[in-house]
Amino acid sequence: MEVGDVREVTTGDCSDLYYLDTGMYDTNEYGAVYIIDDERPAVVDTGIGTNYDLLREALVEVGIDEDDLEVIAVTHVHLDHAGGAGFLAADCPNADVYVPSLGADHLADPSRLVAGTKQAVGDQWEYYVEPEPVPEDRIVAIDDGDVIDLGTHELRVHGAPGHAPHQVVFEDPVNDAVFVADAAGIWVPEIEEIRETSPPSNFDLEQCLDDIETLKEIDPDVFCYPHFGPRYVGDDVERALEEYATVLKEWVDAVAAKRRELEDDDAVIEYFADASEMTDVWGDEKASEEAKLNTRGVLGYLDHRE
Repeated sequence: MEVGDVREVTTGDCSDLYYLDTGMYDTNEYGAVYIIDDERPAVVDTGIGTNYDLLREALVEVGIDEDDLEVIAVTHVHLDHAGGAGFLAADCPNADVYVPSLGADHLADPSRLVAGTKQAVGDQWEYYVEPEPVPEDRIVAIDDGDVIDLGTHELRVHGAPGHAPHQVVFEDPVNDAVFVADAAGIWVPEIEEIRETSPPSNFDLEQCLDDIETLKEIDPDVFCYPHFGPRYVGDDVERALEEYATVLKEWVDAVAAKRRELEDDDAVIEYFADASEMTDVWGDEKASEEAKLNTRGVLGYLDHRE
């Protein structure tokens, strides 16, 4: 899939669902935004804000006018998921922005979110744009147990705070699908493998493992990954989630072991940046920066655990 491509999701029994490759970090098949064409049309996550015009064009291609979009649903306020929310809200005057309550203030005033993101992503900030604030009267705070009614479809909200305390996942029962945010890892369709995501400053291994149990209980046929794309899991949902649990635990153990060996966190970060196995898929720069980000997140978690 190439940057700017819009495809209908035909995985499993999905209907009325489309996804866009936003070209996040100038990388194919890394950042996806989902569009639900229903009585109350919806966008799930908005991307980084960079290449925002691609999202506008995708809505046109699907057949949704700016005045018709009613729901902008973000799984959490990390800017790679919510960075485009302000731009989209400005262009779509009838759309409310549904956001986990713990992150709602960050969309109304993104200044602290921007500062934290710059610290977390380092050199990758060059791929971001400054987000637009979302007017407070357009923000709808959501929490575990809430439901966003779209017509034929609905988005059932499930808390999933391991990746970040302000993260939720959205269950679409009609499609037997879940928009998994970062609770199920990074799916790499080119190699059909799952990879860890453990960014600073709120990564929590134990809570991530609890979030995996939450997804098991929902038991969907389809995972809709923002990183990247739909994946059919069907009867193998438990195996797929156990696979990610193993990836996470082995990743944390590897960082902890390297810290004991090198006794220098900067050296640990550089070690994993140089050792990334994703260069052939994402390119040297993105693979290296992703490894740095995830390593810093684990080191922060280890400090907190101790």
